[in-house]
Amino acid sequence: MRLLETINANANHDKAKLLSRFFKTGKGEYGEGDMFIGLIVPIQRKIAKQFSNLALNDVVTLLHNPNHECRLIALFILTDQFKEGSEQQKKAIFDIYMKNATFVNNWDLVDLSAPNITGAYLLNKDITTLYSFAKSSSLWKRRIAILALFTDIKYGRFDRALSIAEILVNDPHDLIHKAVGWMLREMGKRGGLKEAELFLKKHAATMPRTMLRYAIERFPEEKRQYYLRQKKI
Repeated sequence: MRLLETINANANHDKAKLLSRFFKTGKGEYGEGDMFIGLIVPIQRKIAKQFSNLALNDVVTLLHNPNHECRLIALFILTDQFKEGSEQQKKAIFDIYMKNATFVNNWDLVDLSAPNITGAYLLNKDITTLYSFAKSSSLWKRRIAILALFTDIKYGRFDRALSIAEILVNDPHDLIHKAVGWMLREMGKRGGLKEAELFLKKHAATMPRTMLRYAIERFPEEKRQYYLRQKKI
């Protein structure tokens, strides 16, 4: 496949070693076993644009590739095709994404695709699938569930994101703590400060400290200290 030839031609083994450490690929770490060839994101975006008309079957094959950068390029292609597609094409891409969520398996892969595909498709639709993802044993499905609803937040809609946050508020993983906290912070920035604070008043004492700190990051210092004092040791 000419696409794979283009990807491999841009490989950088020194960069690959740095990325492997950055994305925690060691034994027992969240990215255990993930493989890198050393492509920076701007190059991946450029390659995705070059092959933006790739057939969906070939995109799925690329999404199954063991190399992290191949999967991200596949997600960039899906995102571009979703943006330009008909309603029928959007549904096909959404279905592919959800069926292959196992391969959206690192935080950057989730964050750069879930709002633009899953969130965009479900903006005015039922989100039962996201509730299922939020309760999954898969870290990445849980992160997809909350990150997808960033699209809701951009449109000033907060209730569904808060309902997913309720499911994830006591999640055991730091990457979910950061994601939920970040979403609460974004609500505050985009007109949902009242809703975010109601959530914090309910959960600040018991939510993970990282989640709380992310959520109140942009608050005035006095208010930040108020919420930090609510946190039980």
